[in-house]
Amino acid sequence: MPPRSKSFPRLADPSSLVAIYKCLCDLNRLRILHLLREGPLCVCHLQETLGIGPTRTSQQLAFLRKHGMVEVRVCGQWRVYALPEKPGAALSANLACLQDCVTSYPQFAADRAKLAKVRKSICGPEL
Repeated sequence: MPPRSKSFPRLADPSSLVAIYKCLCDLNRLRILHLLREGPLCVCHLQETLGIGPTRTSQQLAFLRKHGMVEVRVCGQWRVYALPEKPGAALSANLACLQDCVTSYPQFAADRAKLAKVRKSICGPEL
């Protein structure tokens, strides 16, 4: 058996890993998590950047929140989403892996470039 990667933690309960992988098996959720690595974002910023409607965006964010992948805070009339302040070891390792894996895909680079423009053009809370 090959040695385990030193960067990936040993899990007492594999159900947390199953929840993480459920979140990572959808392209829009991957794109959301990748964008949230840039910092907290309002729903309107995610919608505009990803080009998906408000219902679909909210469904994806609710799924991520249910599984502990994102946190939400209310800022006036806006809901601002962010990666957890204190993610568990498994989540941290998988988010780092996600970041490493997506850098070679043009869609993810395009999302980051579009987000930079969207942040300047859309009203929303100061983040």
